[in-house]
Amino acid sequence: METPKIFESEYRFCEIVWEHEPVSSGELVKLCLEQLEWKKSTTYTVIRRLTERGVLKSEHAVVTSLVSREEVQSSESAQVVDRTFSGSLPRFIAAFTRRKPLTPQEADEIQKIIDAYKG
Repeated sequence: METPKIFESEYRFCEIVWEHEPVSSGELVKLCLEQLEWKKSTTYTVIRRLTERGVLKSEHAVVTSLVSREEVQSSESAQVVDRTFSGSLPRFIAAFTRRKPLTPQEADEIQKIIDAYKG
């Protein structure tokens, strides 16, 4: 199953859901007012849209995610690599590290991921 596209403002909303789920829609309204400065109607509109797209489930005024943070991040990252770097992960990493050098800890973490993939 393909991960549904989540736009920037929706992603910030999903971060709140992931942090608090299961969460009542009323509590989401309060959290979105505090953190995103959204009106009640905006929150309910986003809940409806994301439910229709299969990102969230809303039953009996309780909202839970159907798609994890990791699934969304993985899908979005793959789309950026495909669109911007013709699917080349090495070109993406090279471009990224030209702008922001890796710390030794980050380099070690990436090396561990590579080693685990090879192993």
